[in-house]
Amino acid sequence: MTAEMAVPAWMHEQITAEEYESWSEEQCAGIEFVDGMAVVSPGASKRHNRLARFLANALDVAACADWNADTGFDVRLQDVPLTNRRPDVVVYRSEAIDVTPTRPEHVLLVAEVVSPGSETTDRVVKVDQYAKAGIGFYWRVEQAATGVPLVYTYLLDPATRTYRDGDVFTGVVKVAAPFTVEIDLSQV
Repeated sequence: MTAEMAVPAWMHEQITAEEYESWSEEQCAGIEFVDGMAVVSPGASKRHNRLARFLANALDVAACADWNADTGFDVRLQDVPLTNRRPDVVVYRSEAIDVTPTRPEHVLLVAEVVSPGSETTDRVVKVDQYAKAGIGFYWRVEQAATGVPLVYTYLLDPATRTYRDGDVFTGVVKVAAPFTVEIDLSQV
């Protein structure tokens, strides 16, 4: 005897922004939407979550009072068709802390921690989506086999809405833009 798994209808049809906004936070957890279709992400590892939190905390301390850095919430890249991404780290305008949904014009920097299963999405797809949305900075964090993460930084070219390669850091991230910060990732 085999057990059949009931798949919710929303897994097979486009969801509108209005429908999504009626969902609870529990329903939204672990789900991103691309072109209105659900993309379910596997749960992140403890190492992944710790690295994202460590990075967010360091960015939050380094940012001026105009910016906050947090983890674990949606950024609405477009309404039609609905595209919501949930970056691992988001640096956003502090005045937008209670604004929902968070939109690209509220966001200065997003960072993604690459995990098994998210390689293509984090290295190719999200880079393009965040750039087209106009987010100024993108950081991709690779969890290296050596244990010390590698951080690839990208800067938006506003004329082409594509990212230019920035610096690559291992161990210590030391940048002057979007604000001065030094983060020792060997401490994670």
